[in-house]
This record gives sequence, structure tokens and C-alpha cells, in this order.
Amino acid sequence: MTKSDNGITYAEAGVDIDAGNALVERIKPAAKSTARPGVMSGLGGFGALFDLKGAGFTDPVLVAATDGVGTKLRIAIDTGNVDSIGVDLVAMCVNDLVCQGAEPLFFLDYFATGKLELDSAARIIEGIAKGCADSGCALIGGETAEMPGMYHAGDFDLAGFSVGAMERGTELPRDVKAGDVLLGLPSDGVHSNGYSLVRKIVERSGLGWGDDCPWGEGDLGSALLTPTRLYVKGAVAALRADAVSALAHITGGGLTENLPRVLPEGLGAVIDLNAWELPPVFKWLAAQGGMAEAEMLKTFNAGIGMVAVVPADKLDAAKAAFAEDGHAAIEIGRITEGDGVSYSGALL
Repeated sequence: MTKSDNGITYAEAGVDIDAGNALVERIKPAAKSTARPGVMSGLGGFGALFDLKGAGFTDPVLVAATDGVGTKLRIAIDTGNVDSIGVDLVAMCVNDLVCQGAEPLFFLDYFATGKLELDSAARIIEGIAKGCADSGCALIGGETAEMPGMYHAGDFDLAGFSVGAMERGTELPRDVKAGDVLLGLPSDGVHSNGYSLVRKIVERSGLGWGDDCPWGEGDLGSALLTPTRLYVKGAVAALRADAVSALAHITGGGLTENLPRVLPEGLGAVIDLNAWELPPVFKWLAAQGGMAEAEMLKTFNAGIGMVAVVPADKLDAAKAAFAEDGHAAIEIGRITEGDGVSYSGALL
């Protein structure tokens, strides 16, 4: 091969292939820790293999989901607290999969940045691996893109892709009817939606990310980076017990917009806002932003991160399935004749 004494290199253009290779080596143990039945290959290939028969499926239907983390990333970048943002990425995908009736099987991530910082990138991806392990989903591949000139110093973006499966004929929603009970599963805070509004409210409050959290312990930035709760294992247990007719992941659009997505035409829902206590973070956001209750209910999860539609005669089985995974389900309403979501009581 010819040599040049003054030729430019890819590294001088801002892309460090060696750093990328070092990242792959560092994260291999984290990825390996997420292995589950069906995984056929490790990191490093041009594609990742998964054996559905090896995962125990007979006549499977595949379900796919993709999502990001949104502007919650801005807080992680500004504070340098990137350890849990990968959990958010996984949760936004796998929590959606179970709403279709699918068990999440594997996950792939896309991590893009202007300049690859090995330690920061590894911490992000190790967080992704933790989210996968906690939801029984294998991290089987991904892509790290170092793109100088595309991102400001220190900035990065994330996207996640997950595939699940279910046996044919078991998809959700199914057999939803008037009189079914709405079980609300508590959230762990704001989760990963509405952060453009959160950041605007914080800006107007005059507080910085390092200031004391106004509603709890620690600093404000860390409190707002509390990761999205994973509902997968409890939801899968409820599915296997045939105890749910529908599941709704309460993300952007809140209860008002997400619950109708799982209701057949002609059915609505009535929710009792007195059935649970609004978490302190939302009380603070509402007070600082002067938010109307209706605005909160269609922007944030308001303390309910997942809603299960449950036949009345399967209520105990559903509660027990969710309790096995640490979710204290709350009866928050009923399915009714009509359209849309209506509310009684008050959150604020």
C-alpha cells in the first residue's frame, strides 16, 4: 500500500474508528448480560440474529416499536448525568410493545454524537443494557455514529428500536366492553414526555439544574432525570394470566389522548381524579407554570404511567400480576358507553 507523509486521516476529520472499536469492546459485557432465549449472535456483526422458535413461540406475530427520549436529553447533556437516560430509551419502546399484547424480545439502539467520548457513551449504552435486562429484552445490536459538524460539543441523540412477539390471536386490545375496570399503574415522575414544557417552566422559575429540588431530596436536574418506569414484566404476567383486555402506555397526550387509542368505537372512559394523589413534581410544575388541570391531563402522565382495562371478574388476577413486579395498581375508573375520556373529581 502506498504511504503519504502529509495526507489527511479520518481521525483528523473528526472520526475516531479506534474509539468506536474500544466502545464496542467495553459494552460487550453489558450487552451479554441481557441475553435471553432466542439470542443467536453477539455484538460486532453486520446484523443480529434471533430465533423465535428458540424463544418458545409456535405461531408468532412480530410487533415492532421505535422511539427516542425527546428533550429530556438536554437535561442529561447539561448535567452530565447520562447513566439512566438509556433506561428511558428502552422503556419508551418496550412499554408500547406490551400494549399490543407482545412480549419484548430484542432491542437495538442508535447513538449519534459529534465527537465520541468513550466513558460517556459507555455509560449511556450501559443504561440501555440495564433497561433491557429489567424488561427481559436482549440488547443484540446497535449503531454508534460519530458525525463532526452535525452536533455541538457534548451533544448526542438516541433512538431505540425494539421487536416483540405474541402468539397469533392474542393481540390487544380485545373484548373491551362497558363496565370493565380501569387499573392505573403509578409512574415514577414525568417519565419521557413533556420536557419542552418542563424546561420552559424551570427556566421561568429561575432555578438551575444543580439547585435543590423544590419537592424532594437532591438537586433539580437529578429529580427530573428519574427514568421512565418499566411495566413489561408485570404486563406480561397479566397477559399470561389472561387478565387484561387492553393496555395503554400514558405518554405524550396524557390520559386524555392515550386511553382512547385502545377503546373500540362507541366506548369511552370515566376517570376519578380523586382515586390517586398527584405526585409532588406535577404539583410543582402546575403551580410554577399556572397550568390548568385539563392541560396537565393531556400533556403529562399525572402520576399514572400505564392503564390496564380489566374485566371486573379478573380484577384480583390482574392486580396480583402487576404486584409481582412491584406495581400497586389503583382502580381509577370504568369503561362506559360513549366516546372519549371524561373526568370526575380533581387533581389539583
